[in-house]
Amino acid sequence: MERLRCAVERITFQSEETGFTVLRCRAGGFQDLITVVGNMPEIHAGSILQLEGEWRMDSKYGRQFSVSAFEETLPATVYGIEKYLGSGLVKGIGPKYAHRIVQAFGAETLDVIEENPERLLEVPGIGKLRVERIRKSWAEQKEIRNIMLFLQSHDVSTGHATKIYKTYGAESIRVVTDNPYRLADEIWGIGFRTADTIAQKLGFERTRKERLQSGIKYTLNRLADEGHCFATEEQLLRTGEEMLEVEPAMLESVLRGMTESGDLITEEFNADNGIPERAIYLPPFYHAEMGTAKRLRELFQGRPSVAVRPEGLEMRIQRRTGIQYDEVQLQAIRTAADSKVLVLTGGPGTGKTTTTQGIIAAFRESGARILLAAPTGRAAKRLSEATGMEAKTIHRLLEMKPPEGYQRNAENPLEGDVLIVDECSMIDIMLMYSLLRALPDSMTLILVGDVDQLPSVGAGNVLSDVILSGAFPVIRLTRIFRQAQTSRIIMNAHRINAGEMPDLSNGRDTDFFFIDVEKEMKGKGLDTSEAGGVAEEAARTVLELVQQRLPRHFRVPPGEIQVLTPMQRGPAGAANLNLLLQEAVNPGEDGLRRGGIRYGKNDKVMQIRNNYEKEVFNGDIGFVQAVNQEDRSLTVNFDGREVSYDVTELDELVLAYATTIHKAQGSEYPVVVMPVLMSHYMMLQRNLIYTGVTRAKRGAVVVGTRKALAVAIRNVNIRRRNTRLAFRLGTAGKEEAGG
Repeated sequence: MERLRCAVERITFQSEETGFTVLRCRAGGFQDLITVVGNMPEIHAGSILQLEGEWRMDSKYGRQFSVSAFEETLPATVYGIEKYLGSGLVKGIGPKYAHRIVQAFGAETLDVIEENPERLLEVPGIGKLRVERIRKSWAEQKEIRNIMLFLQSHDVSTGHATKIYKTYGAESIRVVTDNPYRLADEIWGIGFRTADTIAQKLGFERTRKERLQSGIKYTLNRLADEGHCFATEEQLLRTGEEMLEVEPAMLESVLRGMTESGDLITEEFNADNGIPERAIYLPPFYHAEMGTAKRLRELFQGRPSVAVRPEGLEMRIQRRTGIQYDEVQLQAIRTAADSKVLVLTGGPGTGKTTTTQGIIAAFRESGARILLAAPTGRAAKRLSEATGMEAKTIHRLLEMKPPEGYQRNAENPLEGDVLIVDECSMIDIMLMYSLLRALPDSMTLILVGDVDQLPSVGAGNVLSDVILSGAFPVIRLTRIFRQAQTSRIIMNAHRINAGEMPDLSNGRDTDFFFIDVEKEMKGKGLDTSEAGGVAEEAARTVLELVQQRLPRHFRVPPGEIQVLTPMQRGPAGAANLNLLLQEAVNPGEDGLRRGGIRYGKNDKVMQIRNNYEKEVFNGDIGFVQAVNQEDRSLTVNFDGREVSYDVTELDELVLAYATTIHKAQGSEYPVVVMPVLMSHYMMLQRNLIYTGVTRAKRGAVVVGTRKALAVAIRNVNIRRRNTRLAFRLGTAGKEEAGG
């Protein structure tokens, strides 16, 4: 085993999941930079490392120092001090001020910052405000370093340690020592597995009650992330047994205790095959499902605050809007006027927007106060443009105010007569319940959406369940209007939805293109037998399309071209495509790094969790507007709103040159590029391809193989979600009403 001391010049790669890192370092006795590899989470440029390991020869990358153990120390040389401070680790000091400070104080620099920070006023350009920021940041870093020493000895990354410190402050070590499983329950981004690793290092028994309780909650939350409102007891015990490696009887005992204490809620029901099952809910999901069913029935049975005069309604509406409606659209307008709850659904080009305009006209004529909403900012903006009225996101409509929550609720309901909500396939059970709680019984609710799209990212299948229940009027628009028939995007979307192969003939004037990767590879004399080789060729084609061909053809900048892919992983997955596209569209070294990803100015990024304080939500896309190396922060522009992120918050962002199709729900892009390959086999299903194609406005390009496309279109075996909403609205609702 060899020992090596080195200074980190730059970070080539870093995986947030595993901590695996590739560094380029300067070390004594070596003229050129050396490559260092190993598990070294959250190392900064400028860090001085003491390494233990051995030299190895990698067939692809050459000679590397493979690390088995490392320790981060404060730099001892003037060069190292400047590099360390210039890394942005201390807020208020970037590369420029690091150089000036080190020029002024040399080897004593760190002692000056530690013991006499007021002496920094001697440095040109540094004033009292900056000194205070440096002093505060240095104190925080010192406190964090003490916690780091404790946590890193228990395999906790710097990023997680920072989050722990932000949450618990000086209490961090006590909290972690008493019950590390609190981290999984209380801190976003720290899951059960991380907490479990810490607990094992601290000597917690595998059978400890806190561990089993946290593991059960983790399993239920993971299932919720997959769309389930509950787990069956058999499903939960099987998954928990595998993950926790304990006897089923022990898990059953803890489960019983959590139910008795109210930490979980259970409910008996009969499965489709008649076999009795037990549903196990986390309380928020149970109350959301029960509350959604109750509020929808109450709304439906309530008296409307505004009556629409039925005589001559059709003629009045057509005169008012200047639109000639067909019989199904007129039926939708009449039903909206008569019913307290209506679902309006249909695919692209079937007239959902014009029908919505007719419904608005009918209510406006009667003097009704109309509210418009949609789940995302982009969907709300489109609804506003289509209707000429203000449309808000549901979160804004409900006046979300952290940390108190929604200001509009049962005690302070919305003011209005009619609420029209667009893109309802995106609404999960939690958001629907929050919305319904804020509606007065007199309000009319119109739910608009395409039920054939993918269900919501969050738990539940609300729009589908409301339709399936049969409890409310549903109007389904199926006729494709003549102007829409000229778009092959729309016509192919309907063919896909009907289980037919789309028209792949291409042509100069079409807006839908198919690039057969295998055919192109054969033309180049390349082997198509390996799925990985086909995926790599597809990735190269996507890169060429976004960088060169599509901007010329559609006359749009690359930033307006969205790559949508079925999966995160693999050569044609979102993670790899983002790295390739970033290098092609926005290359450079400047920016902030986290988890091996660089976030530079003009990068396209996506928020991946709801952050109510910042008012940005899962799936929102923006562009990095500015990077502040001294503050270790950046500013993202989300459709005109500027939002600031500290470097420790960057795990809420991902690059968004490519996203999964699931994340694109409710959004619309000028041009969409979509790889569809057999390497995506696990995700290939009809509604996924349908959703991806319908995101495109001016152009859709499918890059893949005919076989993969055919497999997806044939596959309608959509994984069912555990939800009881349809039952509660249908059979259960009738039973409660005495029907």
